[in-house]
Amino acid sequence: MDDKKYLGYMRVSSREQNEERQRIALLERGVSNDNIYMDKQSGKNFDRPQYKKMLQKLNGNTVLFVKSIDRLGRNYADLNEQW
Repeated sequence: MDDKKYLGYMRVSSREQNEERQRIALLERGVSNDNIYMDKQSGKNFDRPQYKKMLQKLNGNTVLFVKSIDRLGRNYADLNEQW
């Protein structure tokens, strides 16, 4: 039995951008809609409400899905430090 919990994170930079492509990809990977966290704001830093909420859910039994690494953030040095 798979005891892993699947979470998904998605981000768009502006209200005009459509996040549906990311949502569809996460759902196809088996992430339930209830376990998808989304922010509509810049990826310049990690001060995002849903991102912070999602981090609190991560543990050793969690698998995090993100459509693309740039959805986590724009700066790869900051990404590396964050994770």
